Amino acid sequence: MPPVNCGDLATGKLFQEWRAAIAITENADQQSTVTGDEALINQYIEESPYYPGKADARLREHGVPVWALIGHAQAINGDASQVAHDYDLPPEAVEAAFAFYRRYKAIIDDRLAANAA
Repeated sequence: MPPVNCGDLATGKLFQEWRAAIAITENADQQSTVTGDEALINQYIEESPYYPGKADARLREHGVPVWALIGHAQAINGDASQVAHDYDLPPEAVEAAFAFYRRYKAIIDDRLAANAA
C-alpha cells in the first residue's frame, strides 16, 4: 500500500463531504436556536401599548419591560435564575427577555444608557 499524502486528504472527496456535513449540522443548530428564541419571544414578549417600539417591549402578562430585566441581569452578573426569582417570573419568561435582548441588543443597550443618563 502506498503512503498516504496528508496534503491530499484536505482536498479529497471524503474530506469535502465531511466538511459539508459539519456545515449542515452547524447551520441546523443555529436555526434551532433562532427558532427557539423566536418561539420564546412570540410567547412572552409584546410591545408596550403605551410606548410602542422595541426599546420598551415587555413581558406579556407580567408587564415588566425587557430593559429592566436586562439591566438587573447585568447588575447581578447575568444570572437568569436569580432574575426570575427576584421578579417572581417563570424562568422561560426571563429566557425570552434574554432572547429578545440578543436580537435587539443595540436598542435595549441604548434604552439602558438613556435611563442611566
